[in-house]
Amino acid sequence: MDGTQMEGRGAALTARYGAGAEPKAGPWNDTIALLLSHRSVRGYRPDPVPDGTLETLVAAAQSAATSSNLQTWSVVAVDDPAVRKELAEVAGNQKHIEQCPLFLVFLADTSRNARLAQAEGTELAGLPFLESFLVASIDAALAAQNAVVAAESLGLANVYIGALRNDVTRVARLLGLPPGVAPVFGLCVGYAAEGREGEVKPRLPQAAVLHRERYDADDAGHRAAYDPRMAAFSARHEMAADSWTKRVIARLGTMKALHGRDRLKDALVALGFPLR
Repeated sequence: MDGTQMEGRGAALTARYGAGAEPKAGPWNDTIALLLSHRSVRGYRPDPVPDGTLETLVAAAQSAATSSNLQTWSVVAVDDPAVRKELAEVAGNQKHIEQCPLFLVFLADTSRNARLAQAEGTELAGLPFLESFLVASIDAALAAQNAVVAAESLGLANVYIGALRNDVTRVARLLGLPPGVAPVFGLCVGYAAEGREGEVKPRLPQAAVLHRERYDADDAGHRAAYDPRMAAFSARHEMAADSWTKRVIARLGTMKALHGRDRLKDALVALGFPLR
């Protein structure tokens, strides 16, 4: 590794963890540098993405691991401005859903395998269980993250939209989803607007998430070290609930903060996931 690469590695680790909190430096390459540079972007130029980008991102997504090769996920590319407007409303009026040139909704999808069983004249006894929905959701997340990395390698920005789960019933209606299909999250893709490029958000110290041999629940010191870094990040971006501690409490401290997701289980059952 030459001096430039070493300098870049150090800068990337500092950006992700904060000065003085960097983990031990190890092997490095352009792929790792790209992964560490990830940031959420919530403002997009109207410029379209190059022709074939959607198909390339889906190819990358389909190259992700999938449990037992069941491939229990799908994705809907949404172009209709009226539908996007309603999806933005579901997600708390996040206008970047309407702005971005490419908007994708990733789905947990057990319906394809259900149709397979019907065509083959058999029954999938394991399909109605929570495990099947969990596998489908994990499949969708793995696929989407592959798409995100592929997009960023092409110079495209992105942000996940978990708030589509505020009203999965409405999203299912808007997208014409059959039983056994549910939205897991959305994904905005496009070119960052000037001044909206985002910043690498600091993460917890590695010692808070990396355990060796046995889980160590003594993490108060890690949180105390992390809170000021998140507070500084929040101040730079004029965000409320400045420290990580305050953010967690604000996000999970009240039922209101769930924005309807406290009813998610019943909605999923109605969408064709018995969750036994």
